[in-house]
Amino acid sequence: MTAYTKLETLCIFLLLLSFALPSLAEQQCQSKSGGCYDKAASLKLKFIAICSILVTSMIGVCLPMFTHAVPAVQADKDLFMIVKAFASGVILATGYMHVLPDSFDDLRSLCLPEKPWRKFPFTTFVAMLSAVVTLMVDSLAMSYYKKYCSKISGEGRISDRVEHGHFKIEEGKDDMGSQLLRHRVVAQVLELGIIVHSVVIGLAMGASDNPCTIRPLIAALCFHQLFEGMGLGGCILQAEYERKMKSILVFFFSATTPFGIALGIGLSNVYSDSSPTALIVVGLLNAASAGLLNYMALVDLLASDFMGPKLQGNVKLQMWSYLAVLLGAGGMSLMAKWA
Repeated sequence: MTAYTKLETLCIFLLLLSFALPSLAEQQCQSKSGGCYDKAASLKLKFIAICSILVTSMIGVCLPMFTHAVPAVQADKDLFMIVKAFASGVILATGYMHVLPDSFDDLRSLCLPEKPWRKFPFTTFVAMLSAVVTLMVDSLAMSYYKKYCSKISGEGRISDRVEHGHFKIEEGKDDMGSQLLRHRVVAQVLELGIIVHSVVIGLAMGASDNPCTIRPLIAALCFHQLFEGMGLGGCILQAEYERKMKSILVFFFSATTPFGIALGIGLSNVYSDSSPTALIVVGLLNAASAGLLNYMALVDLLASDFMGPKLQGNVKLQMWSYLAVLLGAGGMSLMAKWA
């Protein structure tokens, strides 16, 4: 065989391969569940997941509120700061090790057209925009509150001058009010980011009929919800909400993942996690949630605590808190092997 014939044969082989690859990709998109397929066993595991994740989520988010009566773990104690640092590490690892990679997998899937999804890093672009929008919400909320308080404070001073002939100035009241509002903004925005990811991952589990995937995912999600709930519960506790608002925040955090699983069960016949529409929507939502969670964990939780007077004035407590962050982030990163 001449060199020209060999080259011609190679070109024909490459041409046939180029036609075969798209069909292989389509088959991969159509059958993403793999060999482990058992609808009945998967349904049993899904109901177990709904109950266990619901209970674990409620325990995690309520634990800081129930232990508030215990002096050692109150919000102004050292142990509370260490536990909160651990939970903040869990939230940070959730954004970087779970949500962000899932978005990359979805938006760079072979099931999507190469242009534009694999030609542009949409995941990091959307995550960046999400972090900036979160900063805008945080900043604008604080600005609005300060203007509102200045207006109320001015009216109060005029009233005091008329009735008593002097001003009443409570030192530190504006600072306390600003700090309280910041805690409330942090609690609400953090819950929003957690809810988005919880619904998405619950929907994916509910639509799956692969018990080999669901079984380890239940344990991983229970661990995730427990410690993420502790971080959120600490933020809710510091926000000093009334009982009604606390109940609403606890309910939405605890119920979103089970709701997503139930929704996935109901839509399992029509929902396909490998369809282009599902990949795009889920990928963009995960990217937005990752940007939000990463910003909240780094800026509003970790930086706020570590740059605050309590940790800055106690180097030993600061070192223990750093260790807690690394343990929380490390444990959650390890869960990425199964979830």
